[in-house]
Order: sequence, then structure tokens, then C-alpha cells
Amino acid sequence: MTAFDLSGKLAVVTGARRGIGRAMARALAEAGADVIGVSASLEESGSAVEKDVHAACRTFEAIRTDFADAEAVRALGAELAGRERPVDILVNNAGTIRRAPAAEHADEDWELVLQVNLNAQFTLTRAVGTTMVTRGQGKIIFTASLLSFQGGITVPGYTAAKHGIAGLTKALANEWAPHGINVNAIAPGYIATDNTQALQDDPVRSRAILDRIPAGRWGDADDLAGATVFLASEAAAYVHGVVLPVDGGWLGR
Repeated sequence: MTAFDLSGKLAVVTGARRGIGRAMARALAEAGADVIGVSASLEESGSAVEKDVHAACRTFEAIRTDFADAEAVRALGAELAGRERPVDILVNNAGTIRRAPAAEHADEDWELVLQVNLNAQFTLTRAVGTTMVTRGQGKIIFTASLLSFQGGITVPGYTAAKHGIAGLTKALANEWAPHGINVNAIAPGYIATDNTQALQDDPVRSRAILDRIPAGRWGDADDLAGATVFLASEAAAYVHGVVLPVDGGWLGR
């Protein structure tokens, strides 16, 4: 057994159906954790992420929750907090994005992105985190963004939400670190997922992005695996309130 071993732990991963969330769930399972996957459109059985977790010989449970529905998120938090088997690791990865110039950014797009990417994260973390505080242990990981540090272009709601996630990470770490809870975040760089498809398809933006990445390539969802396991494990026992970039060197450029 090593400090990175997650055997016997239960992890909840939101936005687990595909992309970064699926890769995080798979990495946690391969490190020994059982997984509850949550997504608005997650199949009840037979999903790709379920197959990943079972391939690692760990248990998987699917829960379908729409993070745009505030009441549904509150219900999910209450249900998870009331279970006999407590949640050891909470990965807040669910998210959405809407692209439009700020002057044309509709109220409904702003409100949707803030609800899914920030409000829902706090609601769920408050519920699950309270049980962790009572137990005196737990790991909470948010998915932040490079736009937790920068302003971006045509994504004002997303940028505001991801700056909020960086602040929330630090605020919760300040309160909960004395209770044995590690609260941290991972800031993915430009990862080739559905969320960045519009950028990948734009030859000018894609080239400009690639030219700035010292690693010389777009990231893959599996590039987040190591950071996820690290922050979920006892190897990160003294790591609190960190927003960890996994960006191929983008921020260092």
C-alpha cells in the first residue's frame, strides 16, 4: 500500500459521462476507489465510464442529475450526505460553456453557466462537505480552468464562474483544513474535449493556442489522471487551497 492507494474509498465524480470527468473516474478506480458517476445524461447502465470502472475491478453507480436544476442538485446533496457509506472523495467536474461576445451574451446563458459551473458546485459541496467535517476526513477536488487565471475571449460567464471556483477552493480550504478536509482544484489547460471543439475547429485560434503551449500539443483528458489521484490521496495530505494547472506549460509562457 502506498500514499497514492485509494482502496476502500468512495469517490463521487460529477460530469463523469465523458471527457475529463470520465478520465478522472477511471483514474480513481484504477487507484482503488469505488465510483459514483453523476451526469445529466448518464446512462443507467452500460456507459463508457461504468465499463472503465468495472475494468479496474471497482464498483460503479450511475446517478442522473441536471446541474442546471438547483432543486435537483440540492436533492442529490441530501441523498449523498444521508447514505450509510460516506463519500470520501468529491470531484466537482460538471460544467457547461456558452460562447458569445460580452455585448451579445444573453442573460439566460450567463445564468445557466453560473448555475452549472458555480452555484451547483457550492450546493453539492456544502452538503457532502458537512459530512466530511463531521467525520474529520475527506478530499474535495474542483475542476477550475486556465480562465480561473485569465479572461478568455467571448466566454464572460464561464470566466466569471471559473474565477469563482478558484476563490471557493481557497475559502473552503481555509474553513475545512482544520477538520481534516483537503480542498483543492485542478485547472486543465487546452484539453481536446467537446467543450473546446469550437476552438479546435477554428484554424486560426487552434494554431495560436498550439503555438503558445510549450509541450507542443493539446492536452488529452488522461493528462488529468495523475493530478486527480494525487489530490485525492494521502500523498496530498498537506496540500490545501491549491489551484493546480495541468496545462502543458501554458501559464509559464
